Amino acid sequence: MSFGDPNNPYGQQGQPQGQPGYGYPQQGQPQQPPANYGYPQAPPVQPGYGGYPGGPMGGVPQSMPGLMTAARVLMYIMAGFQIIAAIIFAIALAAVSDVADSDSGDALAGIGFIGVVLLLAIAGVSILLAVKFSSGGTAIRVCTIVYASLIILGSLANFTSGQATGAVGGLISLAIGGIILASMVNSQASAWFNRPRY
Repeated sequence: MSFGDPNNPYGQQGQPQGQPGYGYPQQGQPQQPPANYGYPQAPPVQPGYGGYPGGPMGGVPQSMPGLMTAARVLMYIMAGFQIIAAIIFAIALAAVSDVADSDSGDALAGIGFIGVVLLLAIAGVSILLAVKFSSGGTAIRVCTIVYASLIILGSLANFTSGQATGAVGGLISLAIGGIILASMVNSQASAWFNRPRY
C-alpha cells in the first residue's frame, strides 16, 4: 500500500490509523524547511563604511571623510608655502644677480630660474591633486602618496642643510607630508577613492 509522496507538506494520502497527518512531522524524521515561493531572498548587506552602517548605496561614503578633507587642506597650505618660497627665492635671486658681476650673475639667474619654476610646478601639482580629491580615483591617491613621500624626502634634506631656517622649514614640511601620507594609506582613503562614481 502506498502512502503518497513523502515530500508532500500537507500530509500523506491514505495514512493508517494512529499516524499523525496533515503536515505534522513524524517522530524520527528531520524537518525540512519549506520551499521558497514568491520573491527571492535579498542578498546579504555588506557592513557599512565608517560611520555609515548599512547606509545608502551599500555603505559607500556620500561625503569626503574627515581625514581626506584634512589632507586636502594641508595640500593647499603646502602649495601656498611653495608659492611664497618661490616668490621669496625669485626676489632674493634678482637682488643677488644685480650685485654680482655679469657672468656669474647670469649663471646664478639661470640656476635660480630653474629653482623658481620647479617650486611653482610642485605647487601646481599640489593644487591639482587637492582639487581632484572629490572626483578622482585610485590614480589621484597614488599620486598623492608619491607627492607626500617626496615632500618628506625634501624635508629630510632640509635638516641636513645645517641652517636654522632649513631645519624649521624641514620640520613643518615633514609634519605636513607625514599627515598627508598617513591619511592616504588608511582604509577610509581606500573606500573614498575606490567608491563608484555615477
